[in-house]
Amino acid sequence: MPTAARITAALCLAALAWLVSDLIKPLFDEDKNFGSFNLVNFCIGFLVGWKVVGSRAGRGVGAAINNGLTGGAVALFWVLLVHSFYRMFRISMRGRYDGALDAGGAAFKIMADYALLIATPTIILTFVAGSALVGLIAELVSRRAS
Repeated sequence: MPTAARITAALCLAALAWLVSDLIKPLFDEDKNFGSFNLVNFCIGFLVGWKVVGSRAGRGVGAAINNGLTGGAVALFWVLLVHSFYRMFRISMRGRYDGALDAGGAAFKIMADYALLIATPTIILTFVAGSALVGLIAELVSRRAS
């Protein structure tokens, strides 16, 4: 059921995903075509904010920070998973893998490579602080709405 806390958490985590996506872009090659990179991350952030952070709002400040950090970690996992499997699919269409097991293993290697690439202090601090703030904002809205 839609609540003010769910909508707020979804929009805030989606905005954070968009912001961090813009911070990630300079880490890749200049000629990389990002296409709908920000939009995919925005949608994942929205869904995770709705399902994870917004649904758990209203349990106190400590829980709010934990909910925000959990939501950020879940969003990061899904973003990495989606983008790594998309890249694996594009590579597999060129016949680079011997089979499905090889392709699946490569997707998780790509996921680990992406995680190492974006593990910079700026991105980590922005994402951790932003995730905690999303949880606190959802908690504040939950208290005001009830």
